[in-house]
Amino acid sequence: MLTIATANVNGIRAALKRGMGEWVDTRKPDVLLLQEVRAPEALLGELLPADRWHLAHAESEAKGRAGVAIASRLPVRAIRINLDQGVATNTGRWVEADLDVPADHDGPSRPLTVISAYLHSGTVGTPSMDEKYAFLDLVTARMAQIAADGGLAVVAGDLNIAHREVDIKNWKGNLKSAGFLPEERAYVDRWLDGQGWRDLGRELGGEGPGPYTWWSWRGKAFDNDAGWRIDYQLATPALAALARSAVVERAESYDRRWSDHAPLVVEYDL
Repeated sequence: MLTIATANVNGIRAALKRGMGEWVDTRKPDVLLLQEVRAPEALLGELLPADRWHLAHAESEAKGRAGVAIASRLPVRAIRINLDQGVATNTGRWVEADLDVPADHDGPSRPLTVISAYLHSGTVGTPSMDEKYAFLDLVTARMAQIAADGGLAVVAGDLNIAHREVDIKNWKGNLKSAGFLPEERAYVDRWLDGQGWRDLGRELGGEGPGPYTWWSWRGKAFDNDAGWRIDYQLATPALAALARSAVVERAESYDRRWSDHAPLVVEYDL
């Protein structure tokens, strides 16, 4: 089994102080897809040392913001960073790595493309929504290219969109909120229905409501499970056929959280 975990760490230094390292040591994922790393390249290398991980990192041009990374125990063939180099609002939001998956017997290794993505949250009525839609267009075009190749690939991370009513506790109160707008949700429809990507968190996690992956730090959102499912592993059909389980690893209690997101962990028969 190959275990892939995705998590928005809400600042990797803070997450490690809160217990992320202990979770990684216990869960032992083969591949970690991280969002909102918010750390420079050199520091990330210290936190995830080279003797344990192969790293791919897309740092944001805006200091202290965004940042996505891939930490893999498997060898990395190639790395591709960002979708629109030079546009500050789009940097630190997309990184791809082609991994070498060992063959079952004596055959050649197989390539697996893993992508860590962090989409804009957006605020209705502000330029940030225009930035989000522009980036969603770039993401959609790239996902179409990857899907057309027909290989093993997964796009994972904090997509900042709750796809359906079962993906958000208070959906009626958020019909006009960023993250649950019809225009945003239509992009997910396009990926799933038009391009053939498979939403493993939903397919293997049950019909819902939930399981949610994000809860506000404020109030009683976590205790009341008033969350949003905005973290995904979207797999190509070839990879989805090998997925065996998908689990949201929600902390046992509020004080055991190391991020406002919970990891989504999928096991693949690879």
